[in-house]
Amino acid sequence: MGLRISKRSPRPPVIPLRVVTSNQEQSGQSQSVHSASIHSPTFSVTTAASEYTMDGDRDTVQVQDTDFELVRPTLPLSPFSRGSFESLPSPGMGSFLRADSPALSTLSGGSSLRQQGSGFGPASASTSSLSPRGDKSPKESKESAEAHRQRELRWVTAISSITPSQARKSKKVRKMVLDGVPASVRYQVWAMLTDSKGKRMDGLYQKLSQRDKVAAWQDIERDVREGFDGMPMARDGSLGKLLQVYLCMVPDIQYSRGLVMIAGQLLLQSPEEDAFWTFVSLMDTHLRPYFSNNSVQLEVDASLFARALESNDAASAKKVFGDMGIAPVAICKAWFTTVFADALPSEYLVRLWDIFLFEGVTFLFRAGLAIFSCTRRMFLQSASPEGVLDVLSRPPLAVLPPNPDAFVELAFSMKLKDDDIRKQRNKLEAQVKRRTAQTRASPMSPATPQTISLPKNGI
Repeated sequence: MGLRISKRSPRPPVIPLRVVTSNQEQSGQSQSVHSASIHSPTFSVTTAASEYTMDGDRDTVQVQDTDFELVRPTLPLSPFSRGSFESLPSPGMGSFLRADSPALSTLSGGSSLRQQGSGFGPASASTSSLSPRGDKSPKESKESAEAHRQRELRWVTAISSITPSQARKSKKVRKMVLDGVPASVRYQVWAMLTDSKGKRMDGLYQKLSQRDKVAAWQDIERDVREGFDGMPMARDGSLGKLLQVYLCMVPDIQYSRGLVMIAGQLLLQSPEEDAFWTFVSLMDTHLRPYFSNNSVQLEVDASLFARALESNDAASAKKVFGDMGIAPVAICKAWFTTVFADALPSEYLVRLWDIFLFEGVTFLFRAGLAIFSCTRRMFLQSASPEGVLDVLSRPPLAVLPPNPDAFVELAFSMKLKDDDIRKQRNKLEAQVKRRTAQTRASPMSPATPQTISLPKNGI
């Protein structure tokens, strides 16, 4: 319980208020009165003669010239009510909630400060404009909060009982991922889906952080400033430190800005060292070939994506890759090497990551196809390659589906055979490697552009 205080004063009236009537007066009657202005934005007025009155859920105590209204505490719901990323921490979650979790900030009725202004393009837009559903009734809000708490508890149980190395093979986990991952346990879920604990070596992170700066250090500092200016990870140096340690640990990685964007997204969710080991595992499992000294895997995936787009929307493929002469790799590199961190608002982005970490790279194909679908009218009307690339790399918020789950639904509606993509990735990677080896073996031969033979059947 809390106290709301209002004093009576002879000052001129300011605000019309409702009178709290005593039990001796007729039930349900109230009148509008004017009360004195006080500093508090909330007023309570009672005309009851007794020292204690009760009107429904309102308790009022009168002491001399002051009325004390006993206010029942309420828990503000996240503004993202039905979304899959809000947090209403429930009792007993213990170690699964961290003190600076972005989820905890939603208790004040707003999104995490760490997620605002992250430099992720449209991510800085107000999230309140993303929900067309309007305000919920108290009953609906209560049911939504309870469903959310149950989802949190199911995740806590799963994290405790399912072996991380088996998580991505579990149909139960897949269903839970599709149903939604609460922000309060998101970094634990990501750690489980990447099996980051299997990579972890105690003490190594701090030991490597003491080494001399890597050659790309100045580029890292620049990209951290540009992508996360003013955010905690930039101020305390944790993002730069994480990447410094990673490049010491894996020196054959070709540094690019995408590494900053990916690691930064993990730091938005996780404590520093936990984020590092999730980053290591994420790179090893899904993304490391995109940052190798050659671009074989990126070229393969870009070619497969172009084929997938042709199967879904031949007109768009012709416009972008034919009429405009844009190379598929120019589009896919911006998306895949940042895992869409530049392209999507933060609440859409974390939802995409939830599913990507379970499904793998094939979901990046689906997300890219969904963006093509959303922006189709805009880029078909564009008169320049630069205009097309701008629309695709940073889709306007207005053209995206109304909420993250709708975006995910659109992505899964794309015509794509995930198993075929996985098989073709392996075949095309071997094909490109053979051609690369032949080129190196014949240094005197004239340089020719690399081509990839795509399968004739649809993907």
